[in-house]
Amino acid sequence: MIVAFAIHPMDQFVVSRWFCHDDAATPINECTTGIKWYEITNVTVWMAAAVLVIVLLMVVGSRGRAMIPSRIQSVGEMIYGFIYKMVEDVTGHDGVKYFPYVMTLFLFILFANLLGLLPMAFTTTSHVAVTVVLALLVFLGVTILGFVKNGIGFLGMFWVGSAPLVVRPVLAIIEVISYFVRPVSHSIRLAGNLMAGHAVIKVIAGFASLAAVSPVVIGAVTAIYGLELLVAVVQAYVFTILTCVYLRDAVGGAHH
Repeated sequence: MIVAFAIHPMDQFVVSRWFCHDDAATPINECTTGIKWYEITNVTVWMAAAVLVIVLLMVVGSRGRAMIPSRIQSVGEMIYGFIYKMVEDVTGHDGVKYFPYVMTLFLFILFANLLGLLPMAFTTTSHVAVTVVLALLVFLGVTILGFVKNGIGFLGMFWVGSAPLVVRPVLAIIEVISYFVRPVSHSIRLAGNLMAGHAVIKVIAGFASLAAVSPVVIGAVTAIYGLELLVAVVQAYVFTILTCVYLRDAVGGAHH
């Protein structure tokens, strides 16, 4: 007897209205098509959930500021110290004033990634529409800040003064192209890694209905899930440290 089953790994990334249920009265296409910008969707709900977790950790959990911190306060202080040191080490003393933005960016991406691993959750950072906005905010912010702090001298980062004069114009063109590609690579790296990992879990989990291989499938899913936990943290770190590297160009580190 052949057991028929269907695996749809990409269904978990479909944006749908939050107050809409897939039943006979409301077909799935009515939940996913013609969504207006002001409607509440699974994306907005889980982004709001990430913000709520950040508030609970950094505001509510640390409101006592006890000399002997609670576990929640200890976690908040550990994250705070880790990101502060990273910003200071990468951008220098001049970049520390932008620490609140970098910290907020890291926390939002981290908890959006982690919440996406919960059963029936939606991974907002698996959508390029979300990660592109985050990357463009960094790109535009760094570019504007660079011109504000350095004036026209900000363009000096594209001129490789240590290279032979004959190849400098070619290198300048390459540097300009590389600069404008930043938001593309910055956003796709995050979304692509999360989408790929979640899709793999869904595909492998689809074979759990086969009794002959279900123990192997459960073990494989558990291992991959553990790997995805690591990926969730690493991708938040990578996005943040790249932000710090780009910020270093704006605050003058590339012009001294």
